[in-house]
Amino acid sequence: MPYITSVHESLPYIDPEPTPAQREAAEALVAAERATVPDDPHHALLQPLYEPNLTPFMKAEVQRHADAKAKGAKPEPLRAIDMSRYEMDEDTPEGSEATAAAVARAYTSQTYLRGRRAHLALLDRFGRNAWLVSNWHAEADLKALEAGLAETRKAVDLVTVQRQRAQNDAAGELQSLEETWRTGVGRVLETEAAAEELRLQILETRRQRAENGEVVN
Repeated sequence: MPYITSVHESLPYIDPEPTPAQREAAEALVAAERATVPDDPHHALLQPLYEPNLTPFMKAEVQRHADAKAKGAKPEPLRAIDMSRYEMDEDTPEGSEATAAAVARAYTSQTYLRGRRAHLALLDRFGRNAWLVSNWHAEADLKALEAGLAETRKAVDLVTVQRQRAQNDAAGELQSLEETWRTGVGRVLETEAAAEELRLQILETRRQRAENGEVVN
């Protein structure tokens, strides 16, 4: 269960401050109630956590490093590039199928490296500006979120002040109603006690009359 760090001013302002024992008892009841419902680690309005789009091979490599680190060992270097594909046996005769396959692999590698070089040149030329533009958009989004958060906090403060003012204006009436209610409850209890005492007196009178031989109706 996560630790609650935020406190909402939702109690009436006109009520007296609870004692430490009362607060402890209330917090115990809240904790017991919250323990019955599992917490949602992700709010429904929040964006899902970023999960990198890793291929199964990349995940396996990350897990391999994690396992080696857990054992306190240094992971072996990844030997993912087969250098033999760029090599050709000197004893291979020219014009053979092996020579043709090696030349085809060399042309494929050359084409890939040419494209890679072109991409790196484009990145070197336009990457900086693209990165700056991306940062500018991120800063604009952050400023918009901060402005929205400030407006929301301001609205919450206004509602809190209005609620406190409304409760203070009605404090006298509420206290009068509470006192009237307490007086009414007290009178009801006094009436019930008097009725119970009268019932006992009637029973006692009937018992005494029965003992004296009188007819009890």
